Amino acid sequence: MTRKSEDAGRSTIRDVAARAGVSASTVSRVLGGVYPVSSQTRTRVLRAVRDLDYVADARAKAVAGVGTPTLAFVLEDITGPSFALMAHGVEREATRLGHLCLVCSTEGDVRNEVEFVEMMRAQRAAAVILVGGAADTSEYRERTRRMADSLASAGSRLVLCGRPPLGPGAPVTVIEYDNEGGAFALVAHVLAQGHRRVLFLGGKPDHTTAQGRERGFLAAHRARGLEPDPALLLNGDFTRDAGHRLMRGALKDGLDFTAVVAATDMVAAGALTALHEAGLDVPRDVSLAGYDDIPYARDLHPALTTVHVPYEELGRLAVRTALGRTTEAPAEHLLLGTHVVVRDSVAALPARP
Repeated sequence: MTRKSEDAGRSTIRDVAARAGVSASTVSRVLGGVYPVSSQTRTRVLRAVRDLDYVADARAKAVAGVGTPTLAFVLEDITGPSFALMAHGVEREATRLGHLCLVCSTEGDVRNEVEFVEMMRAQRAAAVILVGGAADTSEYRERTRRMADSLASAGSRLVLCGRPPLGPGAPVTVIEYDNEGGAFALVAHVLAQGHRRVLFLGGKPDHTTAQGRERGFLAAHRARGLEPDPALLLNGDFTRDAGHRLMRGALKDGLDFTAVVAATDMVAAGALTALHEAGLDVPRDVSLAGYDDIPYARDLHPALTTVHVPYEELGRLAVRTALGRTTEAPAEHLLLGTHVVVRDSVAALPARP
């Protein structure tokens, strides 16, 4: 088939406009993402893009002066410190390689995620990086596989960063860190200080990142022949407010514990405030540890023992790997290490008389 015949069968921006009942300039505004449009119009345009399998003409974009290659970074909450570190790594590496980096915060709405990926496909983005844990369900796998196939058909690539892999044959790159291993090492450190009643402030039960950290918590106990008290495993989310709320509830309920392991440093920060409000000293009365090693973990009082995750390197690696692969390349699964950072918030349990 010649190039001319391929182009003859390809949908145009006017086709999309006619299907959506808007002007071609409105389609350009929606796909460019730089001018405000109503949510109803945006939805109609993106549905037409999907129905017509529309992909923006790269030559037309170059003529219009918007030919800079684009890379998209999609995350749930841009205000999260760990996500911000990863975004920094993505942006720096994309810039170094001459790509424009677009960031989308979905606010946890799957529809926003799907629409943004469709928009990036239509814009011929070089790669789309999806970040953060998710519920590893059949619906998730089917939805993500469709996005991966759609991007691959347009010459793009999907990168899953800290997300559940899709299995063999999917045109994706998976980049993870040793989530469960980091939790295992952290809890092993706490147990080595003599603690046996360890409170775990976890995340959402169906969230894969939270599940991995809980598995590490349990495995570290069982490696020592211990079985954690189920009453000491609490679930919330990865925010400071969740840590504060869970810690206050544990103290109010009179739970017996000598140490606390929080699923994130933000959760640990909230728990630390609640412990201080209750008149308890860390680590003299209660030891406390977090996870992520976000920048201000060292500035808490006391400085927080935690697990270092190389978030910036994850972001840089996601860009390098995605841009160095063709759509015919097999899926890759890369794993980065984590390590415990020992500071001042965990102390040895005093011998009881």
